[in-house]
Order: sequence, then C-alpha cells, then structure tokens
Amino acid sequence: MSAYFAYSDFELLDLLRSGDKAAFAEIYNRYWKSIFTVATNKIGHFEEAEEIVQDIFISLWNRREEIVISSNLSAYLSVSAKYRVIKILAKRNQHNKYVVDSQNILPLTANSTDDWFEFTELRSRLEVLVANLPEKCRLVYKASREDGYSQKQIAQEFGISEKTVEAHISKALKSLRNGLGQIFF
Repeated sequence: MSAYFAYSDFELLDLLRSGDKAAFAEIYNRYWKSIFTVATNKIGHFEEAEEIVQDIFISLWNRREEIVISSNLSAYLSVSAKYRVIKILAKRNQHNKYVVDSQNILPLTANSTDDWFEFTELRSRLEVLVANLPEKCRLVYKASREDGYSQKQIAQEFGISEKTVEAHISKALKSLRNGLGQIFF
C-alpha cells in the first residue's frame, strides 16, 4: 500500500504539480482501471484502450504544472477518456468511409493503366506541393486533411485561434489549387 493511499485527489494534484512521482503513481493506480474499462467498452480493442490510458497519463504528467481541475479528478479523467475515444471512433469512421468510397470508385478505373499512372503522378505532385507550403501552414493543413482534426482541435493543439487555422487552410488550398492547376492546363 502506498504512503499516499489516504490522500485526497486535491492533495495528490498539489503534489503532482510539484513533480512528485509517487503522487502520480497513486493517481495512476487509482484510476487506470476505470479509464481502461470505459475505453475498452466504447472501442472494443484492448490495444487502443491501453494507448488511451497511456496517452491520458502522459498528458497529465506533461501538463502537471499548468493543469487546473475544478471538479473531481475522476470526472476529469473520464471526460479525457471519452474525448480520446470519440477521436479514435471519428478516425475509424473516416477511414471506413474512404474504404467504401474507394471500393465504389476502383472498379471504374481498375482497368486503366493510364489512369493509375496519372493518379500516381498527381499524388506525387500533391505531396511536393504540400511539402513546399510554409511550415505552420503545412502542419495545419496536414492536421486538417490527413489527420482529420477539426479547426477547433487544431487551434487548441497549436495554440492559435480558429480564424488563424481557417486562414492557414485557405492559404494551403489556394496554393495547392494553383500548383495542381498547372498540371491540368
């Protein structure tokens, strides 16, 4: 039994803010099973649920000095787990959508070698154009289009306003349209 077993969540959080690893271990031991259970029940995959638990506690440790929890710690961790589950399910849904769409499109173009080469050339050109975007613009574009993040999530991740995210995406799309337009015309 830990020396911190009798401590309240608020006391543990105060110790955690000061970098106390034993307090962090006590928080982990108290809550990892409930987070894992919530994640497993929603996602259905043990590996992904384990990753969610790890991500939540890594984030808690990394943000320990700045984190402010006004409710109780259990509720905070449960909400964190639910947001991560939603994010994973959204990515799965997006992936499944692309798989279904590609199955519908592929038979129409599967017989054409020319179409395949054109697609490969277009994809290569797009990768070059994306790589040539300004760094912040490229990161925002990739988070939006490749990772499927919303503008709000991107704004939070990069610490910028949603309007700035929108401006970066617009700039990226304009640049990509211009670059790809040269191929077609």
